[in-house]
Amino acid sequence: MSSVLDLARPDILQLQPYAHAAWDPSLERLHANEMPWRAQGDNSAAGLNRYPEPQPHDLVERMANLYDVPLARVLVGRGSDEAIDLLVRAFCRAGLDGVVITPPTFGFYKVAARIQGADVHEVPLLRPGFALDVPAVIEAGRRAKIVFLCSPNNPTGNLIDESAMLDVCRELATAALVCVDEAYLEFSGNPSLASRLDEYPNLVVLRTLSKAYALAGARLGTLIAREEIVELLKRIIPPYAIPASTVEAVLALTEAPQRAMAGARIATLLAERDGMAERLARMRVVAQVFPSAANFLLVECRDARAVLEAGKSVGLLVRDFSSAPGLTNCLRISVGTPEQNERLMAALERL
Repeated sequence: MSSVLDLARPDILQLQPYAHAAWDPSLERLHANEMPWRAQGDNSAAGLNRYPEPQPHDLVERMANLYDVPLARVLVGRGSDEAIDLLVRAFCRAGLDGVVITPPTFGFYKVAARIQGADVHEVPLLRPGFALDVPAVIEAGRRAKIVFLCSPNNPTGNLIDESAMLDVCRELATAALVCVDEAYLEFSGNPSLASRLDEYPNLVVLRTLSKAYALAGARLGTLIAREEIVELLKRIIPPYAIPASTVEAVLALTEAPQRAMAGARIATLLAERDGMAERLARMRVVAQVFPSAANFLLVECRDARAVLEAGKSVGLLVRDFSSAPGLTNCLRISVGTPEQNERLMAALERL
């Protein structure tokens, strides 16, 4: 058995997965207890009266092509959130195992662990640049099953040093999975760590269409890992997890023209982000603008409440992270359209 699967819950390894209704597309379906007629107004290609494939082949193939990885290393789910939940449920026994997180970071890692009854070991990122505390993460990882790293990190916006993440993978090769969340990678210009899976079997990479491809409402995330991990997670992902409407929308909206449009929009957004950072840094109400490789800026304010209210006064909402450890008076500002960004900058400059 693979040493990576040695980390999984024994009961999951022995689990007999749910046997969904398989079908032959050449035959008419009278075996899945579906309604034989479409709902009135259903204009979908497949028909919403029919269950979708558990892991739709065309969708998996599209994601494998998009992220340049083999099909067998792809698992699609309802956003990266589902992938995070699946990993914790497959590898962490309640009351016995745990995960490592590096706050300030994406909050759902901790929530998923707590739901499963897993311990949460927190290793804060190092100020001033929110760097990874590699020795401390490795030490904590030896007492856990999964290390969650986010790069570019949310909410700080910085890239985590690639060599640092690979050092963690190497040192924890037989001790823990290292899950690198690359939700914002398209905004950074950096390559994905998915190309390193052959070297690091305990590496798992998360990608999403929510950000760069403007498909947050479609809820489509991709987990990329070694084949044995993907097959294990297929045992516990709910059957028919991806709605037929999502499959059709994603296939239509990730064709070559849409990819080109995404690239152009990313270029515009990055130019807007850099211009906003320069203007914010000159404002008296702003204490610091942190460097960002994502589609948002983390801003330390002298008066966070005043900045929040100024945004609301012109119809714009930004995220308050003031209560997060180490982020006192910090706000996260998503980069919007040029018109929205100008409206916000003008309101803050009036302060």
